[in-house]
Amino acid sequence: MDFFSILGIFIGLGAIISGNILGGGSLGSLLNGPALVIVLGGSLGAVLFQYPPKVILRAAKILVWVFVPQKINLSAEINKIVAWSSLARKEGLLGLEAIADNEREFFARKGLQLLVDGNEPEIIRECLEVDLDTKEYSDFQAAKVFESMGGYAPTMGIIGSVMGLIQVMQNLSDPGMLGVGIATAFVSTIYGVSLANLTFLPISAKLKAHAHDLSNSREMMMVGIVAIAEGENPRNIELKLSGFLHAAT
Repeated sequence: MDFFSILGIFIGLGAIISGNILGGGSLGSLLNGPALVIVLGGSLGAVLFQYPPKVILRAAKILVWVFVPQKINLSAEINKIVAWSSLARKEGLLGLEAIADNEREFFARKGLQLLVDGNEPEIIRECLEVDLDTKEYSDFQAAKVFESMGGYAPTMGIIGSVMGLIQVMQNLSDPGMLGVGIATAFVSTIYGVSLANLTFLPISAKLKAHAHDLSNSREMMMVGIVAIAEGENPRNIELKLSGFLHAAT
């Protein structure tokens, strides 16, 4: 669980609500259904129009990473690769066949299978790089869905504001309707800017950061498997892969 994500949301929303109350306002003044529909509905409609379904579905799937990111333990991965290397030096590459069959992570399993099949190191690297680049691109595109929503939300807030002002102008003779229109006008702007800067853009940035960490982990796995294919010493492989630890800190 990423508690910083939860803490960030509470601090951000708390600051806005507290500032409003300290300024003499009330919580109810920030609640406006029509304004929320305009901003959220407009932003969602825009990204559905902008991106293909597979990107939208991927974005919905990885949204959970904001609060429950996938576990990445580079030290454990390095130890595992070194153990594979030692086994390969003792029993040959075919000694890794059982490990390849039982490996749960697809990228590592594919790399081990290529290794066991006796492919040249360069062939293994090329095959894994395709998977690496494709996966990274897919995750980054999904993260950009929320970045796009962060771009559209303020504009939708302005649209809501203009619609509220139009309502005000059409009901100048009815004082009872003026308050509703003015509230929608100003609250729409608050919703648009707040949702963009407190929700959509931070979500996109966090998803991109986690996607980068996952890509870094896969790249380390690829380098380790290629090193095994090249017959490098387990100690040298460990020293080579330790550079990924330094990059992650």
